[in-house]
Amino acid sequence: MKKAITMTDIFKNPRYRGKHVVLAAGRVYTANTGEGAAEILRKVRKNQPGVTPEVAYLPNAHSLML
Repeated sequence: MKKAITMTDIFKNPRYRGKHVVLAAGRVYTANTGEGAAEILRKVRKNQPGVTPEVAYLPNAHSLML
């Protein structure tokens, strides 16, 4: 049986650094820009209306958030 991916798993994975990440129904979607993430959200809400997506931006390791 396959383990369901969680947002904690995504935060630990360096592959997603510097990207916007959307987790919906066990699938991971990534975008480089906020506009791309918004488009993914629109598509997820349209195609899977009963699913609540989780959205996060994972900054690069050496970026400074002000």
